[in-house]
Amino acid sequence: MVARTEEPTRLVVGVTGATGIVYAVRALDILRELGIESHLVVSKSAALTRAYETDLSKDDLEGRADVVHHHTDVGAPLSSGSFQTSGMLIAPTSMRTLGEIASGVTSSLVSRAADVTLKERRPLILLVRESPLNLIHLRNMTAVTEAGATVFPPVPAFYSRPSTIEEIVDHTVGRALDQFGLRTDVFPRWDQDLRDSARRSGPQGEPAGEDA
Repeated sequence: MVARTEEPTRLVVGVTGATGIVYAVRALDILRELGIESHLVVSKSAALTRAYETDLSKDDLEGRADVVHHHTDVGAPLSSGSFQTSGMLIAPTSMRTLGEIASGVTSSLVSRAADVTLKERRPLILLVRESPLNLIHLRNMTAVTEAGATVFPPVPAFYSRPSTIEEIVDHTVGRALDQFGLRTDVFPRWDQDLRDSARRSGPQGEPAGEDA
């Protein structure tokens, strides 16, 4: 007789050295609130970015995750497709990591876990951070998209009239988590009420964005 085992809902969160580590921080906090088991991998460069962009210590960041894997531990469970997860979010995604994923040459657990995510046909969401983009970047984005990943630049939406950085971050993270089927209420969703509010905010009460 074969017994069915119940695996917890897991999500892998990779963090690379591109600017925007706040997206990973917020994602980890939201996953904890949702009761999703988070597995964190922080690249060597991301540790530097954390020090540049936040007041968080290494322990502060890692303490937000349920399980932490060292970026050099390529024998970690995340390296095997038999370790079941709901997918992987890399927030932010550097161009180096994007290039490794696109080429299939994995030099760290971040890119190896991403490679496993693709081969197992699980969602891989890449918050790519670079501007402007050169042709190599664009070709790598095409390659990972063709392989099944979702390129998800953290582009802010202003129709909800965010007034804080936190609101802008929440919108991106909430939309990224949507890609895994994880619905949250951390950002205002476009509906008739929000549309009516945006229309009332137009000049002299006229609908906003009519000439777009």
